[in-house]
Amino acid sequence: MNTLCESADVIRTENLDVGYDCKAVIRNVNIEALRGQTICLIGPNGAGKTTILRTLAGSLAPVGGSVYISRANIKNIKPSEQAKYMAIVLTEKLHMDLTSVYEVVSMGRVPFTNFFGRLSSDDHRIVAESMQAVGAAGLSERQFNSLSDGERQKVMIARALAQEPKLIILDEPTNHLDIRHKIEVIRILNRLSAERQMTVILALHDVDIAVRSCQNVLMVKNGQIVAQGRPEDIVQTETIGNLYEIDGASYDSVLGSFELCYQNQPEVFIAAGAGSGVPFFRSLSRLGCGIATGILHQNDVDYNIASAMKLTVVSERSFQPITVEKVAAAKAAIAKTRFAVDSGFPVGDYNRVNIEVLRGYASSGGRVYSMRSKDEIARLYPDVAVATISSISDLHALLPEAQADARGRGR
Repeated sequence: MNTLCESADVIRTENLDVGYDCKAVIRNVNIEALRGQTICLIGPNGAGKTTILRTLAGSLAPVGGSVYISRANIKNIKPSEQAKYMAIVLTEKLHMDLTSVYEVVSMGRVPFTNFFGRLSSDDHRIVAESMQAVGAAGLSERQFNSLSDGERQKVMIARALAQEPKLIILDEPTNHLDIRHKIEVIRILNRLSAERQMTVILALHDVDIAVRSCQNVLMVKNGQIVAQGRPEDIVQTETIGNLYEIDGASYDSVLGSFELCYQNQPEVFIAAGAGSGVPFFRSLSRLGCGIATGILHQNDVDYNIASAMKLTVVSERSFQPITVEKVAAAKAAIAKTRFAVDSGFPVGDYNRVNIEVLRGYASSGGRVYSMRSKDEIARLYPDVAVATISSISDLHALLPEAQADARGRGR
């Protein structure tokens, strides 16, 4: 008798404890995955993500609590019946000599074939459609062992799709893949989840991909689920830092990226805005050059990156005129640096005062480099000397000269 029926709850756990040899590694795992949802487990290596997935897949028996698949307890479901409902893609690399890609994908039809394992015309159609769905149709005649890691992963997903599952569980599907294939794999899973209302549960190392691709995130650390919910609600700078115990880098929850932190004494002041400062922040910091920047509004991308990098930032509230206090702070910060850079930021009514800060610095003998054209420099800096640079590389070449010049002036 078929114990699986159509249900909004594709898979659900109740106070699930997972582990090995009757010893719990993680306790109280409560998941409710609905049709068409993508749920992602993130956390440091060894946190137990794979153990959770294997228990959900039925490879490991629960140490405590229960797993329900379409409202039926997993312990009451026959493996043959489960294989028609759930597909699994784990991290182990398969070595199949003299096996074609088509044959590998065809293995996904095993739960549906007869005693002799013969594929019907309908089975062949499903195999072909599964390969087409992941962009692997052109690999059909290739030997599986000849494929790249990215191609293999797509083929393994195609094999899982050939099972026509309601649920697919994947352990680190982007592991060992280059950025192109990571994006391809995640886009394939997102598309299939939406088009087929297939539920996807996966573990990922890439936090930025998890945030962008999953409706729900579970953070796993030290034998427990430390946070669970929509990524917009729980994936914050502080929570990611605590989850991975990161030292020397910071997660920017607005942009969904990590930035290396540099807290050197500022030697260069960068007047920036609208993203124009980011290349300078990263490039000069890699050289060990301390940076101060401002005056940046707090809704500016340069503010987010500079703050994540732990640079010295003079900032103003979003959409507010820059106050005299912030101008004074910027002047104090720039006065302590060896030289300043005008990154070529767009100049508007709210940030025009940054040009005045640079002009004041130059008029007092400070060296200013600008990414603007000579005509624009003449218009914005009519009464002071400002040097033109056309790239950050130009600044790198000028950096030793500028530092030596600044030291000679006793700055």
